[in-house]
Amino acid sequence: MKIPKSHPRHESLRTRELIAKGVEKGITSIHGLIAHGRGEAFDYLIREKTHGFAKKSAEAAAAMLLAAKHPVISVNGNAAALVPKELAELSGLINAPLEVNIFHSSKQREIKIKNHLEKNGAKNVLLPSEKYKIKYLESNRKYANPSGIFKADVVFVPLEDGDRAEALVKNGKKVITIDLNPLSRTSQKATITISDNITRVIPLLINKIRRYKKYNENRLNKIIKNYNNKKILNEAIKEIRNL
Repeated sequence: MKIPKSHPRHESLRTRELIAKGVEKGITSIHGLIAHGRGEAFDYLIREKTHGFAKKSAEAAAAMLLAAKHPVISVNGNAAALVPKELAELSGLINAPLEVNIFHSSKQREIKIKNHLEKNGAKNVLLPSEKYKIKYLESNRKYANPSGIFKADVVFVPLEDGDRAEALVKNGKKVITIDLNPLSRTSQKATITISDNITRVIPLLINKIRRYKKYNENRLNKIIKNYNNKKILNEAIKEIRNL
């Protein structure tokens, strides 16, 4: 469907179309439509704009990804449908593999997501292995690649399930997430939560990383140390309440 740029809901309708096409291509689960709609509701509450609290989180996330020894970017069906080119660019910029990880088990869909990411420029895409499991998880999301999430010290998990975010932290990993709902378990359990829309966050994060690449380790660590996720989440909640 062609959406006129003059339409007041142009960007919202465009992202809906991307998710719907993702389902048609076999990349996105039909359940992803529900998850997207839930996130979209919270985007309305923050007036579909990137606020200061999200920018602060993106700065801390950029510093943490650059300071990491083994950063990995986890990708589910919704993320692959919405920002495949941007995820490929981010992966190359920080030399971090993209690892496919989905809740609803489907080897066929995992391969389709991998192929889709590669068609959009990704050079290093990993698939989960049933031989390697993240502790404290029972769902399909417990499987990890030994060269990816299993050994990662920092995992960037946009559009994440709360149980895995919590489990990854219990496994001693730093977790960066994107979640429009500041009250979700994912937001509350992650190390850094960026309360914003993924379509706005990834380009912002790429720009921050390009800038921070010239920073030394001490300067990056100072940015990370000065970040307080609970404070940022409270700022996001306050913004929603002030509507």
